[in-house]
Amino acid sequence: MVILTLNCGSSSAKYQVYDWNKKQVLANGIVERVGQEDSAIEHITPGRTPFTKKHSCPDHKEAIKLIMETISDSEVGAISSMEEIKAVGHRVVQGGEKFNKSLIIDKEALDTFKEVQDLAPLHNPANILGIEAAQAVLPSVPHCAIMDTAWHQTMPEKAYIYALPYEWYENYNVRRYGYHGTSFLYVAKRTAVLLGKKASETNAIICHIGNGASICAVKNGISVDTSMGLTPLEGLVMGTRSGDFDPAIVFYMMNKTGLSPAEIEKILNKKSGVLGISGQYIDRRDIQKAAAEGDKRSQLAIDVEVYRLKKYIGAYAASLGRVDALVFTAGVGEMAPAIRTKILEDLDVLGIKADPEKSMLSKTRNAETDITAPGSKTKVFVVPTDEELVMTEDTHALMEGTYDVHTNFTYSFQDKAYVNKSRAEGLARELKNKPQLESIVARIP
Repeated sequence: MVILTLNCGSSSAKYQVYDWNKKQVLANGIVERVGQEDSAIEHITPGRTPFTKKHSCPDHKEAIKLIMETISDSEVGAISSMEEIKAVGHRVVQGGEKFNKSLIIDKEALDTFKEVQDLAPLHNPANILGIEAAQAVLPSVPHCAIMDTAWHQTMPEKAYIYALPYEWYENYNVRRYGYHGTSFLYVAKRTAVLLGKKASETNAIICHIGNGASICAVKNGISVDTSMGLTPLEGLVMGTRSGDFDPAIVFYMMNKTGLSPAEIEKILNKKSGVLGISGQYIDRRDIQKAAAEGDKRSQLAIDVEVYRLKKYIGAYAASLGRVDALVFTAGVGEMAPAIRTKILEDLDVLGIKADPEKSMLSKTRNAETDITAPGSKTKVFVVPTDEELVMTEDTHALMEGTYDVHTNFTYSFQDKAYVNKSRAEGLARELKNKPQLESIVARIP
């Protein structure tokens, strides 16, 4: 059985083709610059040279068609025909309060996604376009929604209610929703395995740090707080998003400059964060390089991002009481050891001690690493996330009628014997050039 997963952004469409019976990824890739003249696809089939092709994709429907043609192509594809695809799983960023788990998409669900799309204005419209485009190309198979907000529906009222007029919540759904839930679910379950504990007995602080970034407090295996709020704008310093700031600044700048609400919203979402501070960089690799060359604003961007994260870690440690593990994931969390190591400095007061040398060594997407220092009360892990696997397993279970909310459902990656085949192969190749990495690979008790 082949399951296709799709993650459509405002100008991109990521995909993965998964053979359920063989438990392996057949192909994955991305169509970038959707809606622009220079759009192109990058397609990766394990064991083959990556395939790239420029192709005009004026909209997501054309991008989805390009994906389908590529994955079934006789030379570079992964399947012989589209009939092999038995279901499609879609990432949906915002599902509102209505949904606390994944579901098969029907008209009611799609209408709900449209109703709440202004809560995730950079994501939900693209998610919806992707769903409708895929349904048009594959009308006879079930399409499932895996929502980022579903994981956070376990937050207590004291965590998700803002100190604003309560009528805003009652009438306009103004509350904290949280995002990156699919990633947090995977990492939380894997963290429990690495600790040798049941998920329901595990407390963890998980830092999902990428271009978009958020942090989640997990108590007894469920989300009890997170940094993103009504929209993905609140919380940590991100690539182009501001994160936390005094809301009065909005009115101050509108009065000073005459900026409109739409212009302010664009600035906060697309021109702030580390880009806003550095003035020119979004990619942390570029920022670190510029800082090393003496660019003071780039260094300041790093310092502000690190400081904000440390404050949230301290706050969540206080709210949890007991922290079994502090975990890093996503692009920066996994692959920017210099930034991660700065975040981990001086957390001893919280009982969190990481080994700086181990942290600097950990830079891989092929293995879970343990960077804990001797004497630390709290384990420190780096766990490469796998949102696509969660999407695939939810989709399969929905088709089989075995799916349930995550506290009543067991994923394959919760098994101690679970092995990601492609990552294991990647690690074996990586160890040939970096054998010292073996010393920090996390061991399952």
